[in-house]
Amino acid sequence: MSEQGSIGFISSAQRTIRMEAAAVAALEARIGPDFTAACELLLQVRGRIIVTGMGKSGHIARKIAATLASTGSPAFFVHPGEASHGDMGMITAEDAVIALSNSGGAAEILTLVPLLKRLGIRLISMTGNAQSPLGRVSDVHLDTGVETEACPLDLAPTSSTTTALVMGDALAIALLEARGFTADDFAFSHPGGTLGRQLLLKVRDVMKSGDDIPMVTEEVKLSAALLEISNKRMGMTTVVDKDGALAGVFTDGDLRRALDTRIDINQTTIGQLMSTGAKTVEADMLAAAAMHIMEENEISSLVVLDKTGALTGVLHLKDLLHAGIT
Repeated sequence: MSEQGSIGFISSAQRTIRMEAAAVAALEARIGPDFTAACELLLQVRGRIIVTGMGKSGHIARKIAATLASTGSPAFFVHPGEASHGDMGMITAEDAVIALSNSGGAAEILTLVPLLKRLGIRLISMTGNAQSPLGRVSDVHLDTGVETEACPLDLAPTSSTTTALVMGDALAIALLEARGFTADDFAFSHPGGTLGRQLLLKVRDVMKSGDDIPMVTEEVKLSAALLEISNKRMGMTTVVDKDGALAGVFTDGDLRRALDTRIDINQTTIGQLMSTGAKTVEADMLAAAAMHIMEENEISSLVVLDKTGALTGVLHLKDLLHAGIT
């Protein structure tokens, strides 16, 4: 490929970015009473927010619906063509509709307008022309028009779809803030994502409990304790006193130090070798917070105690990583 051709690609890309950035920047001046009216209308919706659009506007409408739904405003996309063939049954009188059409003349959307009006459904439109057929019949019109598309032919939807997408994001975030939507709320709608795992998983969801807890008493010989460590595969064991209360822990690090002293593993008790002052957490703590404690103290396991101080579990780093906590 020639250097001249490469420069042409770069110049084209930079021009496209400049044009779309300028189109987005121009939106800010249009945020006013109409935007406020749209937000107030959507906040009053008792049903769902239906987002619709044809062609490239339809792709943007799908993304806007997904963003609304994940930020506290229940929404879904309805294809306007399919709506005329049965999917209107998905829309109820308690819903509101956001319709996207740069020209404001998409026939498939205009066909639905009489049906929406008959049901008393409020209509918000995003078009490039407030005096378009769709703009005139809307309860609220949001101007997403552009002077020219980034496409040099001024034909392919480029800048106009970008401004529509940004306007949709602006609506979603304004509604999010108005609803007091929190990070915890976001996590509940994204339970499979990284943030969901960070905010939802508790220590109790990940820890080993019951018979899976590596546990020996203070008088147990080191040789027997090593069997417990090997069987439970956590690289450590808890050590309890005669009443079952936590007395300490014995880790692979303690083992290395013990072997350096040439002890008799069949005669030395674990109580003589264990470490006291083990780091502990409660089962209701966020797993992500427990991970932070491990990182700060450069350890790979934590003992889990209940509010009375009773031993209820052991949390290991590998279990956190397996659960997606990073």
